[in-house]
This record gives sequence, C-alpha cells and structure tokens, in this order.
Amino acid sequence: MGNNGDLIRFSELRRGFGNASPYNGGGGDGEEGEIRHEWDFSLAAVVSSPASGAASDAIGVLEFDQTENLLATGGIARKIRIYAMNKMLDLAGSGMEAVMDHGDVCEFCICTPAKLSSLRWKPGMESKVIGAGDYDGVITEYDLEKHVPVYERDEHGGRRVYTIDYSHGDSVTIGASGSDDGTMQLWDSRCDPGCTVAIVRPDPYSGSPVCSVEFNPFVEHIVAVGCADRRIYGYDIRATAVPVFILDGHEKAVAYTKFLDPRTLVSSSIDGCLKMWRPEAEHRLVRTYKGHSNSRRFVGLSVWRNGGLLCCGSENNHVFVYDRKWSDPIWVHGFRSATSTTRSTSGFVGSVCWKQSSGGECTMVAGSSDGVLQVYHGEKRPEFV
Repeated sequence: MGNNGDLIRFSELRRGFGNASPYNGGGGDGEEGEIRHEWDFSLAAVVSSPASGAASDAIGVLEFDQTENLLATGGIARKIRIYAMNKMLDLAGSGMEAVMDHGDVCEFCICTPAKLSSLRWKPGMESKVIGAGDYDGVITEYDLEKHVPVYERDEHGGRRVYTIDYSHGDSVTIGASGSDDGTMQLWDSRCDPGCTVAIVRPDPYSGSPVCSVEFNPFVEHIVAVGCADRRIYGYDIRATAVPVFILDGHEKAVAYTKFLDPRTLVSSSIDGCLKMWRPEAEHRLVRTYKGHSNSRRFVGLSVWRNGGLLCCGSENNHVFVYDRKWSDPIWVHGFRSATSTTRSTSGFVGSVCWKQSSGGECTMVAGSSDGVLQVYHGEKRPEFV
C-alpha cells in the first residue's frame, strides 16, 4: 500500500461493487414522478441538554455502534457520552413523558482534552473501542470499559481533524482521517502512532481541507473523500497515487459523504444541497436534493440504506428527511428545547444518525446546537408496505 502502484480504474472495480442494492422500495433513480409520502414520522423522545447556565454543549457528531443499541455523542463539550437506546426507547414507550433528563439515560461519559469533531466505533472490537478526532488535530482511540485512551496519533500538524473512519473488511482494519491540513491519512493503530500507511493530498495545489472520509462498507478498499474544493475524490487504498473517480458538481465545500449502496454515494455541501451519485456511470449525478438551509455549518448527513432514506440537519433548527427517489423533502420537523414546547429557529441541528434497521420501521436521532437530543420513529404506511 502507499502512493505507488498501477492505477486501479473505477470501471475495473465494478464486479466488486456488485449489482444488488439493499434498498427494496418501489421506483427507481431515474425520472421523478409525483412525490409520495410513504412514511409517517413522529417524535418519540427528547433528551435534555447536559449544559447549564451559559455553558454550551453543541452536538456535532452522533454514532451508533454495531449492535445499534449504544449511541455515542460528541461536540464542543469535550466529552464522549454513551447512551443506551433500548433504555431510552423503553422509557419513551412506557407511557412516561417523552421528555427525558440527560442524567437518566446517559450511561457514562469520557472527558477528552479537546473539542470533538468526529467519532467512529472501531469494527471488530465488540463496541469496546471508539475512535475520536478533535480540534487539536489528534486522533485518539478510547477503551470504553476502562474509560482510558489506548492509542493516540498527532500527525496532522495540530490542524483540526474534521473526520475519521475505519475500513470494514475482515482482514486488517485501516483508519482514515481528514484534516484542515489538506490531507487524508491512512493508518493502522497496531503500529507506532508515527507510522502512516499513506498520505493523500486530493488538492495538492491549494491544499483544500479534507472535510469527510467514508469507507465503502460494501467494498473495503474504496474510500470517498469530500473536500473544501467542492469535489469528491474516490481512492483505492491499495494504490492511492491517483483517484479512481472525481465527482464535481457542488458549488461549495463538501462536508459529508455517505455510501447508500455498493454503487451509490450521497454527498452534502454547504451550498445547501445533497447530491446522489453513481461514480461508475456515464451520467454520474443522479439527483440533487434541496429544501434544508446550509451555508456555513456542519449539519450532519445520514443514510438509511434499507429504506432508501436520507436525513440531514439544517441551520434553521429543523430536521429534513428525503426519499432517494424525490428531490424535495418528504418530512420536516422543527427542534425545540427540552424545557419548552415551542420550536425555535435560533439554533441549528448539527448531527443526525439512522439506525440501520430492516423492515417497515425506522429510528433516527438528531442533535442540536443547544445539546438537545431528539429521537424519531418512522413507520411505512400500510398501502406502501
């Protein structure tokens, strides 16, 4: 692995991407018909903010573990908080008031030395290790049983780490991090922290920050990189000298990239759009999604692969849900304070995350700039099941 080797063209990887998609909904990704509201969503629970007084506790990242029972949150409060979703949903469904105190549902927290911008559960570790990227340019892995760091690397020159992710293969787990220093770095936490598998500069001329890295969960050696130069770059980590694809269509920095299925990628930008792409197709851009407000902040992006749904936050303090088949949102919900019944547009929704469940029901969590968590439940309408 490294920066040398023959370029593996994206078209040569098509067999690895497979033909099947886990999405089994009706319709396709071609021409749009009239929008259908196939889902009913409701607010299941509101969890109060841990912050008090003038303190701020904006939530910038939400991540479910592999069991989808544990939810990790992070942000500017310098804490990783772990919540048990089963407990939260049991309380919400037991006839009790859906507004919950943070202290009743948070299992524990780990204090970190800096503000957190990214969290990822490490694969194959039975939900015992989580990786974190912070504003000081450091990547740290924490043992959640002992509540202590077990690995740390500081190879981004003190520049903010926006994003981290792990490969999903059965062999070696490779970590990737993207930073304000304009690099994506690949690393192996079994090695010395100063050892780097590869350093990639997607925009070598202007050094645009790398805002997002996302390994394809279906094809372990492909990683998508979203950059402030408005482009998305795809790399085969076995030969990183040249990207295997470049997607150009956003008008501003690309903040997030998510794989919806083996051959479909969704991106989010501060141009106020989500875009769906087929990188190996002749016409790569499939659809553009508009409705939410996003011109300057990270507002989150999550995809529910089994249901073909996309979700993002918004700078007007709303949650937006899109169906992959239609450009307009199918559901919008305003955030409110856990201590108030009125909705507010003064904050923003900074992170969202779907549980990757199957069937006709779904669960999504969103976190706001005032530290409030909201849990949503969705059911497919009977006529569309």
